[in-house]
Amino acid sequence: SVEVDGKSKMKPVESYEVKILSIGFFTKPDQAVIWRGPMAAKALNQMIFDADWGQLDFMLIDLPPGTGDIHLSIMQSLPITGAVVVSTPQAVALADAKKGVSMFLSDAIKVPVLGIIENMAYFTPEELPNNKYYIFGKEGAKNLAEDLQVPLLGELPLVQSIREAGDYGRPAALQTATPLEAAFENIARNIVQEVVNRNDFLPPTEAIKITTMAGCSAVKGKK
Repeated sequence: SVEVDGKSKMKPVESYEVKILSIGFFTKPDQAVIWRGPMAAKALNQMIFDADWGQLDFMLIDLPPGTGDIHLSIMQSLPITGAVVVSTPQAVALADAKKGVSMFLSDAIKVPVLGIIENMAYFTPEELPNNKYYIFGKEGAKNLAEDLQVPLLGELPLVQSIREAGDYGRPAALQTATPLEAAFENIARNIVQEVVNRNDFLPPTEAIKITTMAGCSAVKGKK
C-alpha cells in the first residue's frame, strides 16, 4: 500500500508501463474465490477507487462472461465510456456475445458498444505460418458484428506464443515484426479510434441507477 493525501491506498503492480490489479493478487494460488455477487462487486470497487492509479490514458476493466451482478455493479459505480465484447467464433460463444451487446445497448443501461473482437479466430501452426485452420468456425464474430451493426475490431489467432506470453507475463504484442504484433496493433488502433468516434458523436455515459422496490432491485433508465 501507499499513502495518498493521508489515505492508505493499494499500489497497482506495473509492468511494461501497464498498471494492473486483480482479485487473484489477494488470494492464495490454490484458493478458490467463493464470493457472492455483492462481495465480488465490493472488491472490484475497492480495486478501482481505493488504489493509487495516478494519471491514466485508459482504464480497462476485464469482466467475466455473461450479464450478471458484476456488470451491473460496475456500470452503477462508473460512467463506462464503452464496451468491447470478445468472442470466439462458435455459435454457443456468439450467443453469449449477442446477449452482452444487447445488455449494454438496452434503454436502461445505454453503454456504447465500441465493437467485437474475435479471439481464437483460426489456428496457425508454427511450422506452417501461412496456413489457417478454422477450428471453431469461420468469421462468426465478423458476421455477428455485421448483424448487430457494430464494428469488428480485429481477429486474434490461436497460437502457442500467446499462451506462452501470458504465462511469462510478457505481452504477446511485443513479438516484433510478426503477424501477431500486427493483429494486436490493429485492434488497439481500432479501439482508440472507436473511443474517439464515440466521444465525438455521443453524449457522455451516465452511471446507471438501481432502485429498490419491495425487497427487489431494478435498473432505472435515464430520462
